[in-house]
Amino acid sequence: MADTFNYRIDHHGSLVRPAGLATEDPGAVDAAVREAVVLQRRLRSTVVTDGDFPHEDFRGAVLDTVPGFRRTGETGPDGLVRWVAETLPKTNGPLLPDYGTRLAALTVIAPKATLPSPAYLAATTFEAGHGPSSARELGEALAEIVRAEIARLVSQGVRLIQLDNPLLLDHVAAGEPATAAAATAATTLSFEDALAVDAAAVRPAERPEGVRIGVSPGWAAPAAVDRARAERLFTAVPADRWVLPLDRGTEAELDLVRALPEDRDVCLGVVDATVPQLEDIDTVMNRIDAVGEFKDIEDAAVSPSRGFADVASQPLLSAEDQRKKLVLVETIARYCWGNEF
Repeated sequence: MADTFNYRIDHHGSLVRPAGLATEDPGAVDAAVREAVVLQRRLRSTVVTDGDFPHEDFRGAVLDTVPGFRRTGETGPDGLVRWVAETLPKTNGPLLPDYGTRLAALTVIAPKATLPSPAYLAATTFEAGHGPSSARELGEALAEIVRAEIARLVSQGVRLIQLDNPLLLDHVAAGEPATAAAATAATTLSFEDALAVDAAAVRPAERPEGVRIGVSPGWAAPAAVDRARAERLFTAVPADRWVLPLDRGTEAELDLVRALPEDRDVCLGVVDATVPQLEDIDTVMNRIDAVGEFKDIEDAAVSPSRGFADVASQPLLSAEDQRKKLVLVETIARYCWGNEF
């Protein structure tokens, strides 16, 4: 991709919230977002987000906004508060109001937005007997909503949009699903249905110059990859960028990149966002060099392995450890590409 260099230093979107930040206080959230933008600018990130501060977790842009979902008192097998779709959802406005406009007023760095994928939401909120007749029907309705939001964000100047579907890599595992959450979701929404739903969301009628639509299909590679299913994933969903894990140095991580078509760029999750220990730069560079043996690194970017606080109340690291990890990502990018971005 000719303009991949614009987004070399990436991150998933969610950042550690300031202590005591309440999403019900818009003024406090706005102030925290301004501070987060300053942090990202100082760290020389090539994208900037609002840290996902306005939401309870990474699904919030949809679940907090779109009517038709009911919050239950249960916790699902993925550890998240469970929501159930009680009617076929229809949007009554933007999912991220004025997102690009607000960030553009704070910095010239390219705004990035992150949304939950419609297939992920359908697989985790569908319940037989509640509204939608099937998870596929629910997913298709959500895909229309997400697709419209992508077009709205692009019109506001957002240049990188990422859909998160933490379940997709379990679908390409060789053997049984690795987690209970994945096994449950697979019985609710098949692999082919999940591909069709997410493909519908990321297939806009037009992709303006410089705009990239990315997909994060999971935060950790399976123990082994079914190459045919991985290739099916990457070709069925027409995303420009795939955000793939490379923080363990496993053969499965390399197999995921091997399955990627040549015309798709890749963002490599090279540092572990779940532990404070900093990675050895030589070790990380060796992993990137291994990718470079079969993938043009000019079509690559680097990031942490996942968001730092995909659930607001459960940050994975302290704010200081997060800062050190982001500094390391920036350093690795300059080892790879010098200052030419």
